[in-house]
Amino acid sequence: MSRKPLTGSQGTEEYSGEIRGEKEGILQKTTEGVNILLGDPRKAVVKLSVPIIVAMSVQTIYSLTDTFWVAGLGADALAAVGFAFPFFLIQMALTSGLGVGGGSAISRRIGARDKAGVDNVALHTLVIMLTLTVALTALGLAFVEDLFMYSGAGETTELGVEYARVFFAGSFVFFFTNVANSILRSEGDSKRAMQSMILGSGLNVILDPIFIYTLGFGISGAALATVVAYASSGLLMFYWFFIKKDTYVAFRFSSFKFDRAIVKDIFRVGIPSSVEQFALALTALIMNVIIATVNSTDGVAVYATAWRVTGIAVTPLIGISISMVSIGGAAFGEKNFKKARNAFLYAVKIGFLVEAAIAALVFIFAPEIAAIFTQTEDAARIAPELTKLLKIMTVFYPAVAFGMLSASFFQGAGKGTSALIATLLRSLVMTPLFASLFAFGFGWGLPGVWWGLVAGTVIGSMFTFAWAQTYLNCLMRADKN
Repeated sequence: MSRKPLTGSQGTEEYSGEIRGEKEGILQKTTEGVNILLGDPRKAVVKLSVPIIVAMSVQTIYSLTDTFWVAGLGADALAAVGFAFPFFLIQMALTSGLGVGGGSAISRRIGARDKAGVDNVALHTLVIMLTLTVALTALGLAFVEDLFMYSGAGETTELGVEYARVFFAGSFVFFFTNVANSILRSEGDSKRAMQSMILGSGLNVILDPIFIYTLGFGISGAALATVVAYASSGLLMFYWFFIKKDTYVAFRFSSFKFDRAIVKDIFRVGIPSSVEQFALALTALIMNVIIATVNSTDGVAVYATAWRVTGIAVTPLIGISISMVSIGGAAFGEKNFKKARNAFLYAVKIGFLVEAAIAALVFIFAPEIAAIFTQTEDAARIAPELTKLLKIMTVFYPAVAFGMLSASFFQGAGKGTSALIATLLRSLVMTPLFASLFAFGFGWGLPGVWWGLVAGTVIGSMFTFAWAQTYLNCLMRADKN
């Protein structure tokens, strides 16, 4: 049976109601975000997704700007960033995985009205984050050159190492900022999560040309600008959590006691989520090797640039999927499976329609988009192939809604392994398989790689959606019995 949030007396402007903590047996003030999580699921999808989409749209401006300024350094610089991208994905895999795992556990405890559990999960998430940061920084800096040498970077190795070294050195900044942002979103505070993201992205846009050209740092300046921008976002959230202390989550280090059950709960979703990201990074590495074999490092530059555009195109989906982890988690914490299904299907419907519209726009304006990233004489040679790939990739934009939102649904439900299996099947098995089959087996060459990418993504996404629907139907039938 579902539980309704109480609408008790109003407190300060930060608080908007009260709920009874079932374990504590006392009334506890809640924030506006918590009440959104526990309210109408469709309204929650809109209210939580829109701020995240706005923030990520601003981040896409940074992504475009970053690629634009790096493109000014030539095609080799673009290729170097392309070879570095999988390693950056690995770093982000750990941060986002931990954030998703901790956020899912927090949201489920919010749904269960367990405030003490919420605070305990947040504190454990932070401690785990500090431990992982030390390990990743040491390993990344120690093996960065080997990573590029064995990934087929060739003559772009030196540039790639220069770029990646800065990212590994700034691991703590990325870890804390992403985990803190995930905690804010998990308690429904997507507005302030948005503010922190906008601050970092806006600053990055300003710092890129200064660090790359004015100060003469070159490709490492692009990475340094990102680290500094992320640090500004992290400092803002540090202020909210530890100085102003007006968030729903509270950190009490003096009362910290290691709880294996909490760590297991975080890792149950966090580890599969991280492995998903690792799989995406590994897929990017495999695709780089396939492309370099079929074509050259120019093909890798095309692939890396097109993926940046695709990342921009699916920004609305990412925003909706992030909110789905929190909304789904709260619904599963309440054991309200009908509410979870309503939120899930509504999110998929909105995501599909938005991506269909974006796909049409990208297809029409593909030549103009390609021109933005190929303005220098050195980069101009990849413009025709980039235009072709941009058009091909629009085919899978709407289909991504089914896969991405289904994976987020599983994560919110605490079924991280299910999301992992679906992602591995789509990205690590189907995509390279179809790319190799079309490129080598059918003899299509580089276009075969592009169409293999589309085929693997579409088939994998639809499979994940069917699986999520089946899982939900089973839960609802069992609940009726």
